[in-house]
Amino acid sequence: MGTHIVWDWNGTLLHDTEAVIRATNAAFARIGLPPITLARYRELYCVPIPRFYQRLMGRLPTEEEWAMLDEAFNHHYARLAPGCTLSRGAAELLVGRLAAGGTQSLCSLAPHEELVPLVRRHGIEEHFLLVEGRRGPSHSGKAEQMARHLAGLTGIDPRCTVVIGDALDDARAAAHAGARAVLYTGGSHSRESLERAGVPVVDTLAEAVRVADELAS
Repeated sequence: MGTHIVWDWNGTLLHDTEAVIRATNAAFARIGLPPITLARYRELYCVPIPRFYQRLMGRLPTEEEWAMLDEAFNHHYARLAPGCTLSRGAAELLVGRLAAGGTQSLCSLAPHEELVPLVRRHGIEEHFLLVEGRRGPSHSGKAEQMARHLAGLTGIDPRCTVVIGDALDDARAAAHAGARAVLYTGGSHSRESLERAGVPVVDTLAEAVRVADELAS
């Protein structure tokens, strides 16, 4: 099993969509924006996050608005995240891959200091060669982080690596790092949005793993 899988966290391994919507709407309320539905969120969501707000507002948020949105979202999400479960079948897939001799790591835009305790809470940290969250500003995408992540993995060839995530940014990050990607419809984007990336799009994590192995074989 020569394929190395880099897992995304939010919306992929962690089923946190409801928490994200609730935190987003709490943040919107801070600056007078109306609440957003899940369907609308999945239609418009993108990274960097300010661009997502621009799609909603018709303009970029001011520095003051961005600070309020960022603080409010992070506050409410941190309160809600511990109640989220892993996505269906995720735990079994991680265990099975490790038992079969496969390698996997986790690269997320979630703040590193918040990501690691949450991964530990779910009892899955030992399944990964490396667990890495965002250490810089919250308004950037994942491309540079993914390149650093793969560079920090000894003996892992990006050409044999597949990123499994739920966002267009995961596909862009994979391409930037010389890897491939499979996108999962259970998170932040609609299938229609994901298909614009030109990479395989699947409806289950089990299918994502199967396709990942086919891509890197």
